[in-house]
Amino acid sequence: MTQTFGASSTTEDVLSGVSLKGKRVLVTGVSAGLGVETARALAAHGAHVVGAARNLEKAEQATTQVRADAARGDGRFELVALDLADLGSVRACADQLNATGLPFDLVIANAGVMATPFGHTKDGFETQFGTNHLGHFVLVNRIAGLMRAGARLVNVSSAGHRFADVDLKDPNFEHTPYDPFIAYGRSKTANILFAVAFDARHRTRGVRATAVHPGGILTELTRYMPAGGIEAMVARINEQAAAEGKPPFQFKTIPQGAATAVWAGVVGAADAVGGHYCEDCHVSPVVPDDQPISLVSAGVRAYALDPVHAEALWAKSEEMVGEKFS
Repeated sequence: MTQTFGASSTTEDVLSGVSLKGKRVLVTGVSAGLGVETARALAAHGAHVVGAARNLEKAEQATTQVRADAARGDGRFELVALDLADLGSVRACADQLNATGLPFDLVIANAGVMATPFGHTKDGFETQFGTNHLGHFVLVNRIAGLMRAGARLVNVSSAGHRFADVDLKDPNFEHTPYDPFIAYGRSKTANILFAVAFDARHRTRGVRATAVHPGGILTELTRYMPAGGIEAMVARINEQAAAEGKPPFQFKTIPQGAATAVWAGVVGAADAVGGHYCEDCHVSPVVPDDQPISLVSAGVRAYALDPVHAEALWAKSEEMVGEKFS
C-alpha cells in the first residue's frame, strides 16, 4: 500500500519503516538547515552519508546530532571539503570521492545561496549562478561514474525559479542590470534544467535525476535579505492569498522542508520523479509560461522542464567551465 505524503510530512514520516543500510549518499551543504536534517534522517535510517561543506569546522559542530543518530541507526557519517564557488575546490572534492571508488546510491545537491549582493565566484561567474548551478554541474558530472544503476540525483531548486528563466546570452549580468532575486531565479531554473538533461543522459543505465522545491523555511538561506524583507514578502503573499480566499502562508519546519528531497531520492517511484520537479512530496503540475502563478501556489514553469532548453544550458555550462561531459 502506497502512503500519500504532503506539505506537512517530515523526513521521519517519509522514511518510516525504510531501511537504508548498505546505501551510500552524498549531501552537499551540511553545515546548516536542510542539509543537516537531510543527512541526519538518511544516516538515522542506516545510510552511509558523505556530507560536503565549505566550512568544515562549522559543519562538524552542526552535525553533532547527525553523528549521534547515525550511531543509533547503524548508519555512518563523514565530511568532505567542498566550496561550490571555487571550481578548484569542486574538482578536488570530486577527485577525492573518485579515488575511493565507492559508489553512490543517491546524490542530493542541496547547498546554495540566495539573493546575494552582486559578486563573482573565484572563477568569475555571477555568485548565485556559479555557486548554485555551475559548482554542482561540475561536481555531479565528475562523480557520475560512481552513481550505480538505481541511483538518483536530487537537485534542490525552489519555487523561486519562477522569478526568471536562465539567460544563456548574459549569465553573468555583464549587460543586464543585476537583481538579486532574478539571479536567484535563474540559478534555480538551472537546477531544474540540469536535472532534466542529466536524467536524459543517464536513465538508460538506471540512474534518474529530479529537482525539488523544499517549501518556505526559515534557514540561513535568508541571511542576505534586508531587515524586514521576509516579513514584507509574507505580507504580500498573504494579501494575495486572502484575495483568492485562501488561508495565510505558513513556513515549514526544517524536517518538513527536507522531506521532499528525501522522498524524491528514496521513496517516490523512479519513473514518476525522473526528469520532473517535485514539491510537498509529490510531482508538481506544469504551469504554462503565460499563465499567472503566485510564489506559493503549486506548479513548475514549463520553461524549466523544456528538454531543448536543458540541452542548451548544458552546452553553455560546459563552455563556461571549460569541460565536456557526456
